[in-house]
Amino acid sequence: MSRVLITGAAGMIGRTLLNHLDGHEIHATDLIEPPGLPRGAQFEPMDVTGPDPDRVIARLRPDVIVHLASIVSPPKGMSVETAYAVDVTGTRNVLAAAVKHGVRRLVVTSSGAAYGYHADNPVPLRESDPLRGNAAFPYAHHKRLVESMLEQARQDAPQLEQVVLRVGTVLGKGTENQITALFHKPRLLGIRGSDSPFVFIWTEDLARILKRSATDGPTGVFNVAGDGVMGVDDLARALNKPVLRLPAGLLRAVLAVARPMRISRYGPEQVRFLQYRPVLDNAALKSRFGYVPMKTSAEVFALWQREAGL
Repeated sequence: MSRVLITGAAGMIGRTLLNHLDGHEIHATDLIEPPGLPRGAQFEPMDVTGPDPDRVIARLRPDVIVHLASIVSPPKGMSVETAYAVDVTGTRNVLAAAVKHGVRRLVVTSSGAAYGYHADNPVPLRESDPLRGNAAFPYAHHKRLVESMLEQARQDAPQLEQVVLRVGTVLGKGTENQITALFHKPRLLGIRGSDSPFVFIWTEDLARILKRSATDGPTGVFNVAGDGVMGVDDLARALNKPVLRLPAGLLRAVLAVARPMRISRYGPEQVRFLQYRPVLDNAALKSRFGYVPMKTSAEVFALWQREAGL
């Protein structure tokens, strides 16, 4: 039995993971208590952006921390500074407390977005490829900064084991966010000359990967995605919807006008998000980490589509 502390436990992934960690002493931390907390799990309020991590981790002395707290889909009106405080400052606070108080292992959910949205990204991307993020995309930028911080910690505090998961697009029952909003529209938006690829991972697969990471899995950095890729045409066929393909330059011009006028919350930088989505190679996940996802990208999308009534 290990004593496991989970940050961001009230989020979608945290709630799913809680149901997979029976047999361990679980401390679920977040700003609010996760609904349906499993029997035996203890809730501890914790704001990662301040002094709470040092105080809570010093008292609970966990063997393992699973750090999930992050702003994946910022709510309307959230500032970049607030997202940075959670994503970057929060990780720095948790990491510092883990080192200070002798935590054995730290598991962190990073993202494929850390590679950045770039025209010259290798396809597929492997863990050895450079992390470049994008300054225009706060989430991608923040994940790159977090990974730089973790890399430095592997040199400065080698006694702290690390498992870093670069996760693709997560889908499961009830998942609704900025990405799934694209699939609800009458027509899918495509960029001429781009497949706009997506790699998906099922919430249950990710929970099982996190459980292995927190218990008997190997250390290291691993891409996390189901087998296969779905481009915009594949998604359109699955949804039985047409694709509106626009030239990249035209869409950038439209968004440059629309956002200041509050017609759209997205700016011209969003075109890169549609053009150059990172395609993750999951070979290391299957071979070195020892987990084969139960569902392919297409199967994950089909499950979400049924649950969403599409």
